[in-house]
Amino acid sequence: MNLGFIGTGVMGKSMIKHLMAAGHQLYIYNRTKAKADELVDLGATWCDTPQIVADKAEVIFTMVGYPSDVEEVYYGQSGIFKAAITGKTVVDFTTSTPSLAQRLYQTAKQLKADSLDAPVSGGDLGAQNATLTIMVGGDKAVYDRVLPLFKLVGKTYNYQGAAGCGQHTKMANQIMIAGTMTGMTEMLVYANKAGLDLESVLATLAGGSAANWSMINYSPRILKEDFTPGFFVKHFIKDLKIALDEAQKMDLDLPATKEACRLYESLAQAGYENNGTQALIKLWWSEGKKD
Repeated sequence: MNLGFIGTGVMGKSMIKHLMAAGHQLYIYNRTKAKADELVDLGATWCDTPQIVADKAEVIFTMVGYPSDVEEVYYGQSGIFKAAITGKTVVDFTTSTPSLAQRLYQTAKQLKADSLDAPVSGGDLGAQNATLTIMVGGDKAVYDRVLPLFKLVGKTYNYQGAAGCGQHTKMANQIMIAGTMTGMTEMLVYANKAGLDLESVLATLAGGSAANWSMINYSPRILKEDFTPGFFVKHFIKDLKIALDEAQKMDLDLPATKEACRLYESLAQAGYENNGTQALIKLWWSEGKKD
């Protein structure tokens, strides 16, 4: 199948490799062309604009940074919706706003195409290992049709409901992760200050009810002082702000999520916005050292 993929970043690159390994022809675009060179060397076809990608492909995936990037990729001068996409399907893997997902759905329908919002969770490791969790909103029949492709990049994939429901589910996911990331960080700070052996503490907690994905995957990186981004601090802040905005629309107060957002904003202001989310520990341990 001819597939399009726009966004060849930390996660997109691995997802494209899985799709190519399954025998699909990939047409790709990225804002910075150099980041796509490896994929072109592997057999992907470079396209100069999102519009060209959409012209070439039957299913077009997007995985970019912010809602503003999604708007540009779809509605820009050389965007996806400028292509002849009748009968085609667009799938946005970006974590974006439910309202934008609904807008993409309506525009696609007007152009006689289909649209799914399908944000993912699992970070760089999930993308590399094809174990991502995919949360999908849109028409169920379209989800069923695209499901074989989701299975190539993910391990857990669920239909959540109408357009926008995938994004709402991702917000619930990020609210949960905010709690596990702050809990994991404060756990390490506390255990270290108490003079405990951190490796032993982690081995113990991993076998009990405190076990969680953030601790198991990010604590070892912290102890190695590895703050490379599986998921950028700046993108997590974006997600938490979307979640808080949506909560406000529903007249919900989420104090723990507000505090997590404040902590990550402090981290970004300290110059770590391009680090991975595990860099939250730097608010306590300067440069990742156990002070």
